[in-house]
Amino acid sequence: MTAESTVPSPGAQPRGHGFSPVSVRPARPTGGFRFPARRRPARPDSPLPLLAADLLAALAGAVTLDEAGRRLLPVVVLVSGAMLLRPPAPRPLPGVLDELPVLCGRIAVAWLSLAALLAAHGPGRALTARALLLGWAVHAAAACAARGCVYWRRRVVLARHPRTALVVGPAETAQRVAAALLRHPRCGVRPVGVVTEHPDGRGGLPVLTNGEAVERALIQNGVRVVLTVDPAVHTRQGPLLRALAESGCTVWEVDADCPSYEMRDQLAGFSVRRLDLGGRRRGSLGKRLLDAMLSGILLVLVSPVLLVCAVVLRLTVGPGVVFRQERIGKDGRPFTLLKFRTHRPVDEHEAATRWSVAGEREMTRFCRFLRVTSLDELLQLWNVFRGDMSLVGPRPERPYFVSQFSRVHPGYAARHRMRTGITGLAQINGLRGDTSIEDRARFDNAYIDDWSLWQDICILLRTAAALVRSTGS
Repeated sequence: MTAESTVPSPGAQPRGHGFSPVSVRPARPTGGFRFPARRRPARPDSPLPLLAADLLAALAGAVTLDEAGRRLLPVVVLVSGAMLLRPPAPRPLPGVLDELPVLCGRIAVAWLSLAALLAAHGPGRALTARALLLGWAVHAAAACAARGCVYWRRRVVLARHPRTALVVGPAETAQRVAAALLRHPRCGVRPVGVVTEHPDGRGGLPVLTNGEAVERALIQNGVRVVLTVDPAVHTRQGPLLRALAESGCTVWEVDADCPSYEMRDQLAGFSVRRLDLGGRRRGSLGKRLLDAMLSGILLVLVSPVLLVCAVVLRLTVGPGVVFRQERIGKDGRPFTLLKFRTHRPVDEHEAATRWSVAGEREMTRFCRFLRVTSLDELLQLWNVFRGDMSLVGPRPERPYFVSQFSRVHPGYAARHRMRTGITGLAQINGLRGDTSIEDRARFDNAYIDDWSLWQDICILLRTAAALVRSTGS
């Protein structure tokens, strides 16, 4: 846990960080690549044209039925529509031939379901094998033709108005991929810049080497697609890719050197696959409901403990038992964190920049007990109930240290793409107090990348077990 405490002495700095104590209080994380300005996510293609195509195909197949079969036409439409309109796998340029096997298979299931319903109404209404095969063939042919028209129209629109893109990776490879895409405008992607750490001075598209240039290109060109051309870019420029994904861009990994059998999609002859690096995840509403419900219940259950702690602190250390401090939360927004006061800093400067007070000699026994048992953190349940924090997430830090750590440790700023928490994956792995900031950032980003509601529950259970063992901070 960090202190309630602005410049630390050399011995009080976190180990191995090596930054100079410059008093900076940013409104959002800085350092390296900045998070681009948030924009509305790109509007996906409307499903209405495909819905109309599937309805027309179902009507075409119904022409082959007799009068008894046509009475169940709504069943054919509903079953086939529900199956055909399932969200497809994201592809750069979908085509009807790519989905032909799945399309025909789902239509076959729809017709078999219809045949079963007709047979259930009476033996005389059952479809013959010839009628079943004819209906399936007409329906499948009509669906392929109608969907083919929809996809052809989308390709024409993309060729006239291609999606602007940034290419991220080594300069030579990125320029080569960008040139290939520009030679094939029918792919629907038009690169407008190359993002690289080490420009090689050769000609080609503009080279962007810092966060400000990337953000400017993103806004001026309306970039919605990002192509990475180096597998190692996820390690070196992970924060940048996450930031671009959070800003509404679709991120694709391009195999620029040799075709990969794991990448079955194609873009101008390159094998590609989509990377899921950001955006609002499914289950985030469930996470918020879990936070509100559990924090509300816990606040009621521990209210006697909170009252006892407040009374003892008031009697032993005097007035001002609640400590309030500005911390940085989701998307770099500041909020006021609450906890019981266990130490009185010299002034506000010390409170904002002193790293830790875990070993303060003037701390009373009761205050030391609160810190060892983490009872001083219980008031943060109110922060969770209000929505400032979550039960599980990266630990929030003060603006001063957010600024410093974001400059020194790649990936630290990316922690702020999720609501901060009382406990987290880093904490249950022993990263509390004066421990490696680089390790914390790595664990926090791993938690966000692999987030699930079940993972939150597991972390809460492991935290409860650690509190019972009273490991403390």
